[in-house]
Amino acid sequence: MDDDELTPEERAEIERLSDTLADPAVWAVPSPELQERVVAAIAEADADTTRGPRRGVRYALVGLAAAVVLAVGAAVGVQMNQDDRLQYAASLRGTDLAPEATGEVTMTKTTSGWKIELQATGLPRRADGEFYEAWLKDDSGQLVPIGTFNDGNDVVLWAGVPPTAFPTLTVTREVADGNQASSGQVVLIGQTNRS
Repeated sequence: MDDDELTPEERAEIERLSDTLADPAVWAVPSPELQERVVAAIAEADADTTRGPRRGVRYALVGLAAAVVLAVGAAVGVQMNQDDRLQYAASLRGTDLAPEATGEVTMTKTTSGWKIELQATGLPRRADGEFYEAWLKDDSGQLVPIGTFNDGNDVVLWAGVPPTAFPTLTVTREVADGNQASSGQVVLIGQTNRS
C-alpha cells in the first residue's frame, strides 16, 4: 500500500507507532541486577510458607513471566543500538533556477525532533544577507521552515514535524528583508521516503 492510499487516521496511527518505536526507552537493556532481584523475589515467595501454597505459586508464575519478559527485552535490546533509529531520506534535484544543483538528505528521528543532514552541490555560496532556507511541505502546500544556510556542504537542519505528514523537502533562495514567508524561489526539491 502506497502512502497516497492511506487515510489521515491511518497516517496518524503509523506516526504514533513510529514515535513509540523510536523512543530509546523501549529498547533499553535492563540491568543484570534486575534479573537477580526478580529471581530473589521468586525464591522469597516460595520460602514464605505463611502466605500459603496458592499465593506462593501465583508469585512464582508472575516472577517466571517477568523473567521471560526481561529475557526477551534484553535479547531485543542487545540487537538494537543507537544507529538503528527511524530514518527517512531524499534525493533532491535542481529546478530551472539551479539546474546543475543536486542534494542528498538524511532525516533521523530523535527525542528533540528530526535531525536533517543535507549535502548539496551546484549551489553557489550566498552571503551578505542572502541565504538558502529549507522547508518541509505537506500535500496541501503548507510550509514549515527547517533552517537556513549559506553553503550546501555538511548542513544540519532540524524539524519539529514528521516527514510522513510533510513529505516534500524544498530549498529556496532568500534575502534578509524581514519577510519570514518563502520567496518561492525553489532551487532544490525532492520527496522523502523511509530508508
